[in-house]
Amino acid sequence: MENVHSFHVPVMGTGYSIDTPIKIARFGISSVIPMADDELIERMRKYYCEKYNKDYFPINKGEEDYRAKRITSYLDMVWDIVRKQIAAIKRMQFEKGTELTKYFEMLPETSPLKKLYLEMLKISDHNQKKQIQHKLRREVKMGSIDINIMVKVDRNNYDKNGEQMPIEYNDGHAALRGFAKSKVNGSVVLSAGLNQRLYKYLFEFKDFYADMLGDIKKKIILKISDYRSAFLQGKIFAKHGVWISEYRIESGINCGGHAFVENAKPLGLVLDEFQQKRNELSDTLGSIYLEALNKKGVATDIKQPIRITVQGGIGTAAEDKFLRDYFKVDGTGWASPFLLCPEVTNVDDDTLQKLSASKEGDIILSGVSPLNVPFYTLKNSGSELKKNEKNAMGKPGSSCPRGYLALYPGLAKKDLCLASTAYHKLFLKNMADKKLSEEEIENERKRLVNKSCLCFDLAQGALLKYGLAKKEENSPAVCPGPNLIYFSKIVSLEEMVSHIYGRINLLENVDRPNLFIRELELYIDYISCALRAGQAAGEKGFDALKENVAQAFEYYRDMFSKVVELKDEKIKALAQLKELEALFQNLLSLSFS
Repeated sequence: MENVHSFHVPVMGTGYSIDTPIKIARFGISSVIPMADDELIERMRKYYCEKYNKDYFPINKGEEDYRAKRITSYLDMVWDIVRKQIAAIKRMQFEKGTELTKYFEMLPETSPLKKLYLEMLKISDHNQKKQIQHKLRREVKMGSIDINIMVKVDRNNYDKNGEQMPIEYNDGHAALRGFAKSKVNGSVVLSAGLNQRLYKYLFEFKDFYADMLGDIKKKIILKISDYRSAFLQGKIFAKHGVWISEYRIESGINCGGHAFVENAKPLGLVLDEFQQKRNELSDTLGSIYLEALNKKGVATDIKQPIRITVQGGIGTAAEDKFLRDYFKVDGTGWASPFLLCPEVTNVDDDTLQKLSASKEGDIILSGVSPLNVPFYTLKNSGSELKKNEKNAMGKPGSSCPRGYLALYPGLAKKDLCLASTAYHKLFLKNMADKKLSEEEIENERKRLVNKSCLCFDLAQGALLKYGLAKKEENSPAVCPGPNLIYFSKIVSLEEMVSHIYGRINLLENVDRPNLFIRELELYIDYISCALRAGQAAGEKGFDALKENVAQAFEYYRDMFSKVVELKDEKIKALAQLKELEALFQNLLSLSFS
């Protein structure tokens, strides 16, 4: 799948990008569908079947392998819809207001296709103009339809007798199978850790292997936050003759949703290491990959390419260009700003207004996730308001209607979610049995009642937007990155794309730090909060984070001093860097005992 745009739209929540390819893939823009919630997926399939007059045959819960079947059927439908959209665009005329014209107008100015399109507009000779238009139509390509699987969210499932089912029926395994059996020629984005059992299962599907020409029908994208993880996981796949086509680097803290902060390295350090070791990564893994294929009896010397992309906190066209020019990345990811673009994502009207009005302190790194990983949330979202109301009434916890995050041992062979009422009761009983002090029990209780029912609430934005929500589905959660506070305008797709490419500036007159500086601010805030909360000084991951942040100051001083691309911005960045370093050193010298 060719990339006609230099950016992609990453996965967002369980519902915010559930149908994004239907909205933008026909314009050549790649995006990622979350695979967590098969209940939402089934309801969205019904909605789109009705919208496009397609036959809908429900896949009910309890049916054999229903989760995988729901995912396959939904992806097949998305694939068919987008292919028909592409065919329709190719039949359109190059006239103002058509989607064919929109396709080429949105391309970056550096695109050869955009240059050919602009050349065509100037031609007066009718026959020559028609020839170029015919060539342009042939070059219209869909953006990649990709899916995301959080590999650690691989819940065990049980049959009607309460017996645990075979591992291939685990949530992550079923999602992978659903994708593997679909028509889609896209990629699976594997995120949030490493799951050897899931990877082993992936090796059973032929579409993840290259054919004799070196083409791969279903590619693998690994979302990572450091080079070591990329190399180790890439090696696991290469040994089985499976290639990682893209390494998608994400900031550990300047991102939406879950933030993987412990052991994290600031983005510049990670990008620098990838730039220095890119050839090593390609050559070393390439040798292992070809050797594995030869052992399987596949005689080939076709070298597979690697894409390196980056996402997390990018806010301006200058930053986007700098990342591609200075660190030589092949593309960038823009997520949270697209939450303010109704043409691309599913945000209900109330949440959309709250997001557009959000300021510093409204989007917080919280403890609401049942996965016990820091999670960005909007303080006044419907989910947070409803949770706080229930807590005030003395009715904490959720009935756990979906159960996708039921990953913790409970009673009677049943796993529970930390946000569920059932787990609350069990946990507090255990606390009482341990004979802890009232203060210790109260601290644990406060931590627990802060958990939110994410897998239920994160889907509600889509359901509310399309009028599909049931009465109880009125408390949507949203998980934007902190970069969103600098964006306040609700925009069209064309406006956001024009902002990314520098044709317009949505942040004009907005006082916003450079993305590298902002990330350091977030890390320092996190370290400060952790120290005040009594984070163990000798905790390995936390100490590594502090060392990495300290190293980043030296790296960024050198980087900003050398570059000319950022012009006046680098003077401001160097001054901010100096202030931040003094703050950081002072923070480390303080005692919070």
